[in-house]
Amino acid sequence: MSDSYDMIVLGGGTGGYSTALRAAQLGMEVALVEQAKVGGTCLHWGCIPTKAFLQAAEVAEHTQHAGDFGVKATFEAVEMAAVLEYKKSIVDANHKGLQATLKARGVDTIEGTGRVESGRRVVVNTADGERTIEASRALVLATGSVPRGLPVEGAQTDGEVIIDSDHALYLERVPERPIVIGAGAIGVEFSTVWNAFGSNEVTVVEALDGVVPNEDVDTQKELAKQFKRRGITTHVGTKVTGVEKGDGGVRITVEGSKGEEHLEGDLLMVAIGRRPVTEEMGFEDAGVTLDRGYVQTDEYCRAGPEGVYAVGDILPPHTLGLAHSSFQEGFLVAEHVAGQAVTPIDYHGVPRVTYSHPEVGSVGYNEQELSEAGVDYDSHKYPFSHNGRAMMMKETGHVKVLAEAGGGRVLGIHIVGPKATDLIAEGQLIYNWEALPTEVGQFIHPHPTLSEAVGEAHLGIAGRALHG
Repeated sequence: MSDSYDMIVLGGGTGGYSTALRAAQLGMEVALVEQAKVGGTCLHWGCIPTKAFLQAAEVAEHTQHAGDFGVKATFEAVEMAAVLEYKKSIVDANHKGLQATLKARGVDTIEGTGRVESGRRVVVNTADGERTIEASRALVLATGSVPRGLPVEGAQTDGEVIIDSDHALYLERVPERPIVIGAGAIGVEFSTVWNAFGSNEVTVVEALDGVVPNEDVDTQKELAKQFKRRGITTHVGTKVTGVEKGDGGVRITVEGSKGEEHLEGDLLMVAIGRRPVTEEMGFEDAGVTLDRGYVQTDEYCRAGPEGVYAVGDILPPHTLGLAHSSFQEGFLVAEHVAGQAVTPIDYHGVPRVTYSHPEVGSVGYNEQELSEAGVDYDSHKYPFSHNGRAMMMKETGHVKVLAEAGGGRVLGIHIVGPKATDLIAEGQLIYNWEALPTEVGQFIHPHPTLSEAVGEAHLGIAGRALHG
């Protein structure tokens, strides 16, 4: 059987379904092919379930430290069965809502595994057999990603003692001594969760020279300092060279500044990133170029052959692989196919968020990038310790602003501290509208709020500091 659509979207994650919804909104007949559940990694194995865990972790932390606020409360334990049910309820509600939206927009959702046969033709293996569909206007590749494995002997995941982030979402116990390999967003978020849930010892190992290694150097230092205060041990600039499972636990060999060391725990989590799902899907046969598994595209997400596009995690790493950047890629592609004028995405202008405790939010360039590019810049940090609202919350950290030397535009905003993932939304506007620090300094931030720290940081770099 052969069916024709205006657009076929292969993959129903954030990039795929946002493309499909916008295209349908623009009057196109759209088929969305998904082998598992619409919503993809973000909804089922990433953003939504992990943040539900982190919300539970925040409640646990509040309970443990209630006495600091004059509130009598006792933290007994975390019931993982109840946490898992809470997480499932959030995921299920979002999943049902997405299914209803796709149906209401008229998107034809096809359950099955698709393979590109040629041009814009896709063969889908469904429960009812093979089905061939073809797009007259556009084929959008949005096949997503899976956890990346650690290329070390003995480090293969088993779902019990050695796990990845997918396994961690269904873990029915709180590990006593988890070891986390990788200090990117996934690694530090799960380290935060287990620390708050009551793990006796949490250890993080990172091959690069700092935690959250893609963030500004001062963010790295502040997060490491606060992790140490919370009892999380970090080993940076440290490579894993061996993994050995034993009775009830795991022993790893690492090589760092202190030479060879051995670390032991009851659980090993591999969190070294995700790899694109592009193998054996017919992409290259259809004329698409891959580099280390990533689809090569132009600034309009065009993947080479006429009418073929790509969005989401299968794009190269500089596109961030974040759900909210995938949404924008989906809009860009749908509107480009519809013949509308679109603006290529400035990925430096996309907010980067990490939901550890403390949280991290950033936009624009970090200090390392500006130094490497030879850009002259001014820098100013405003500490949350000077912010009344943060004092009430007993939180610390800072807002750091980088701007062109001599009063030029804001080049980067870096926040580590309470609600950084919400506060960075203002930073996105400041960076993308090429604001000057003096202009931001004239904005009136409500008092007392955490947002004042953003205003104070800009006042500071403009030479008009109010506090501190």
